[in-house]
Amino acid sequence: MYSGGASERRVGELARGRDAIIASKFPGSFSFKAEDFPKELDASLNRLGCSSIDLYQHHFPNARISIPQLMDRLADAVKAGKIKAAGVSNYSAEQMREAHAALAKRGIPLASNQVEYSLLHRGPEVNGVLDACRELGITLIAYSPLAGGMLTGKYSQQNRAGGFFRRFLPQYGRKSLEAIQPVIKLLREIGDRYSKTPSQVAIRWLIENPVVLPIPGAKNAKQAQDNAAALSFSLTPEEVEELSQATMAWRK
Repeated sequence: MYSGGASERRVGELARGRDAIIASKFPGSFSFKAEDFPKELDASLNRLGCSSIDLYQHHFPNARISIPQLMDRLADAVKAGKIKAAGVSNYSAEQMREAHAALAKRGIPLASNQVEYSLLHRGPEVNGVLDACRELGITLIAYSPLAGGMLTGKYSQQNRAGGFFRRFLPQYGRKSLEAIQPVIKLLREIGDRYSKTPSQVAIRWLIENPVVLPIPGAKNAKQAQDNAAALSFSLTPEEVEELSQATMAWRK
C-alpha cells in the first residue's frame, strides 16, 4: 500500500546483510479477502527479498473480513516459518481480544496492535486498547508519536505548517497551535534538563510505558538520529506525570 510496494522493496535493499528486524503490513489493496492472504504474504516476501518477516500486521479491520479466519491464516504462516510474529493495526480493544483469542487457539500470541498514540492523542488510554494490551501482554506500537510534527515545537501561529494537506487540517489551525503552546513549553523545560529536544521528550514519554513502542517517522538521516536519541535518557515518574497532567485535554 505504501508507494505501491516500493517501500517494501527499499526496506529489503537496506536490510540485506544486516541484523535488522523487519516489520510490514498487509493488505496492499482495499479489495483484500482473507483467502488472498497467502498470495499477499508471498508478494511481501518477494518485495523484501527475504524468506521470513519478523512482524506481519493486518493494516486495518474490515467488517467484510472475519477476524478469526484471518488470524488462522496468520497462524498458518507462523507455523510455516514465513512470519515470526503476528500483529494487527488500528484494531479496537474488542477486535484485538477477538484476534488474540483466535491466535491463542493455535498456540500463537498476538504480538502487537499499532494505533495512533501521543501526548496529543491519548485515545488508547480511554478506549480500552492500552488496558487490553497490558492485560494480554500485547505491545502497543504507537504511530504518529509526535502528532504529525505538532510536538516538535516547530509549528506556531507565526510558523504555520506547510504542505498541501497539513495546511487545511484543523489540528494545524490557529486555535490548535495556540492550545498546544503550554505543552511545548513544558517539553522544552524538561528537555533542557537533559539537553534534549521537545521531540525527544515526547517520544520518551511513550517509551517510559513498558507496554508501548513508539515508531516516529523520519524524512532524513538527521531526524532518524534525533529520534533515536530518545533512547539515551530517562524521565522521572514525576516528569511523566507532569506531562500526562498537562495533556489531559487530549485524553479522549
